[in-house]
Parts: sequence; C-alpha cells; structure tokens
Amino acid sequence: MFVFLGVCICGGLGAVSRFVLDTAVKLVWKNAFPLSTLIINIIASFLAGMAGAAAASSAFPDPWHLMAVTGFLGGLSTFSTAINEVVTLGRNQRLSMAGYYLIACIIVPVICAALGWQLIA
Repeated sequence: MFVFLGVCICGGLGAVSRFVLDTAVKLVWKNAFPLSTLIINIIASFLAGMAGAAAASSAFPDPWHLMAVTGFLGGLSTFSTAINEVVTLGRNQRLSMAGYYLIACIIVPVICAALGWQLIA
C-alpha cells in the first residue's frame, strides 16, 4: 500500500511540476514551436536514464525507484501532449515545423536518456 500511495503522490507532484515548468517557459517563449513540452520531456528522459542506471544493479525495482520514476517522472513527462502539439501544428499548416517537432520528440529524449544512463553507469 505504501508504494501505491507513494506512486500516486509522486505522480501528482510530477504533474504539478510539469504545469509550473510549462507555464514558466510559455511566459518567455512566444513562438509557435512548442518548446515547453520538449524541454520537460528532455528533463524527464535524462532523469529517467540516470535512475535506470542507478537501479540496473538491482534485480527488482525498489519502492523509491518506482515512486521516483513511475510516479514523479511519469507525471512530469508527457508524450501525449507532444503528439497533440504535432497534430495541432499540422492542422495549422505548419507542416515542416510539425515534422521537425515529431522527430525531435522521438529522438532527443532517447538521446537524453542514454546520456543520463552514461553519466551514472
């Protein structure tokens, strides 16, 4: 029960952190490119890579790892928002920006997770 509640609480904290970061970036960034979601997913991916490397020596994930990664980082990151932004860019006839953003949303977080893993491993 402790792990379940911990994941729920940490997920909520991650979602609130995403909202705060998203709002802060959007106050400064006024362009059509959805930079805030990309930045948030980069941060979450990098931290997930670090957490994955730290937990790699364990056969089973410990409760703190589940709360941090599944909870907090799961609440922080948002692939569904990124895909929705790609669709919105496409509907607004910003097709090249939509394509570049889609590529960035897939490739950049994978690279960041690998860098986070390498930093710890």
